[in-house]
Amino acid sequence: MKVLVIHNYYQQPGGEDVTARSEKDLLNANGHQVVEYVRQNDEIALYGLWRIATLAARSVWAWDSHRDIRALLERERPQIAHFHNTFPLISPAVYYACRSAAVPVVQSLHNPRLICPAATLQRNHAVCEDCLGRKFAWPAVLHACYRGSRVQTSVVAATLAFHWQVGTWNRLVDRFILPTHFYRRKFAEAGLLEEKMTVKPHFVDDYGVRSTPGTYALFIGRLTPEKGVYTLLEAWRKLCGIPLRVRGDGPMEGDVQRLAEKSGGAVQLLPRLARSELAALMQGARFLVWPSEGYYETFGYVAAEAFSCGLPVVASRIGVAEEIVEDGRTGLHFEPSDPQDLAAKVEWAWTHPAEMDAMGRAARAEYESKYTAERNYPMLMEIYSQVLEARGQQC
Repeated sequence: MKVLVIHNYYQQPGGEDVTARSEKDLLNANGHQVVEYVRQNDEIALYGLWRIATLAARSVWAWDSHRDIRALLERERPQIAHFHNTFPLISPAVYYACRSAAVPVVQSLHNPRLICPAATLQRNHAVCEDCLGRKFAWPAVLHACYRGSRVQTSVVAATLAFHWQVGTWNRLVDRFILPTHFYRRKFAEAGLLEEKMTVKPHFVDDYGVRSTPGTYALFIGRLTPEKGVYTLLEAWRKLCGIPLRVRGDGPMEGDVQRLAEKSGGAVQLLPRLARSELAALMQGARFLVWPSEGYYETFGYVAAEAFSCGLPVVASRIGVAEEIVEDGRTGLHFEPSDPQDLAAKVEWAWTHPAEMDAMGRAARAEYESKYTAERNYPMLMEIYSQVLEARGQQC
């Protein structure tokens, strides 16, 4: 099968870019011919006055990307077009080029950009759904949610409003791929057609099953309030002597370091690690703590990676975390923003190694059934097959 993969890369690489690249590599590894169309946000720094002046308009309708895609479709004649991110340089205009060429469109939704100009469903370190379902996201403009700018937020909100109004996504996209059922429900609330949405989780590398029960609790993530770091630190002030390793950086790094200095070695803040070192860090842990609270995680790569090690997860009972971690089977839930409840769950986990070991085995089974490349590939092919069959075409 020949697949056209389209992605707008961010200036700061993140999980979305990793997923787009991983799925492209997965298709190549399984013998498919992949044609790429990519744009880089780094391009903007090189723009002249005219391109800067027209950037807002091209966020709504990127005529240059539309032209490029039309030529690419005519030259390569792919069977299907798989979009990852179109914001801001590619824009939804390219769906119309695919329609003109009668090429089916699959769109992976890696974040809630279509329903939140900031693509986070978060404001002031708290969950925010003020714009969910609105024709125009005026609360986001009011609060300057995108990059702290009302002007830039207005551009994003206008882009979303225009394409929701003309029905771009529901009319021109054959299938949406979402990584969780939680986000499937959120997009359905916003107005995407449920029959066009399919849940397919992301896949992660196999870090290898740990061989020991583990000697510390582990947190991996950005050190910010919405990631639950304040709750984590407050919980550990109540826990006497349970070792905690923290791998991350961010604005709360100083808070973590101060607790580490007072803990007598129980809490350790670790430097940035190579991937092999990160795998070893997970394999040496007893369980992972995933305390996100101020926003909805889009997927939870860190939990899937922990599962690959047979590592159970203590997670906040919110959004995607609640969905991915099954309470009492692959980990434990605690009330978000509640340090006392987190401390109680951590203490129970630390003092019940046999039960946590059983949860670790269940976590590994969950990884093997959902989050491997081998499992992911047939799921992706099934989506492509369904889309092509609905168009009267074959793989």
